[in-house]
Amino acid sequence: MVEKFIMAGDTPLHVADTEHGEKCVVLLHGYLESMIVWDEFVDLLKDKVRVVTLDLPGHGISNVIGEVHTMEYLAKCVGDAMAALGIERYSMVGHSMGGYVSLAMLDDYRDHLDNIILLSSTTSADSQEKCDRRRREIELIKAGKKNTLARLVPHAGFAPENVKRLQDYIEDISELILMTEDEGVIAILGGMIERQSRGDMLRESGIPHLFIFGRHDYYIPEEVAEEMIAEDPTARVVWLEHSGHMGFMEEPELCANAILDMILK
Repeated sequence: MVEKFIMAGDTPLHVADTEHGEKCVVLLHGYLESMIVWDEFVDLLKDKVRVVTLDLPGHGISNVIGEVHTMEYLAKCVGDAMAALGIERYSMVGHSMGGYVSLAMLDDYRDHLDNIILLSSTTSADSQEKCDRRRREIELIKAGKKNTLARLVPHAGFAPENVKRLQDYIEDISELILMTEDEGVIAILGGMIERQSRGDMLRESGIPHLFIFGRHDYYIPEEVAEEMIAEDPTARVVWLEHSGHMGFMEEPELCANAILDMILK
């Protein structure tokens, strides 16, 4: 991967690019992550497709721009980044929050999209309960208690059967959370609170799409995933039977094969 900073419109963005491959896939990380979560996963894709990863503004070492990072703003950063890299068409793989950004690409960049793959993500807006939980997280950050998130969030992302085996990953994610700027966390939380449902837009777009769910996802219970599947009969669906929310770390080969099968079909 070649790492560099580019200008995505007016936003400096930290990106990495394998630079080779006829087809291109963009991997978007989730909330409290950065592009480094994909480092090992990229190795499973790079021989077949070109892979681009990036730090979404507010995460990693990309800048924080403003008090709220809406999903539409983040999507514009991704679209502008791909234009700056000279890549005309690409598939989106969005993990969790990265899926929300991938869906927001439908607003202005759908002509550039070959596929949308939602990895442990949903098409619906946050419920009131979830918005309230995000507001509590904002207050936690403002109170200087980000270490509480770093202690609790990573464990919840993995299926119980994988926690001991993948302890090193859990510790790495904890470090990522501690390194993320408080202002960036708050800006992202504000953007997720404001995000809109895009299930109808996805179905009507005609863009091929795939849902990948972990059978033991704490954040997306099985019944929620099944409801999303029922509402979109056009979607391809893959279940990772031994994964929670972090399927690309828990069952990386199965996850990568599902993505490549979608992109290269």
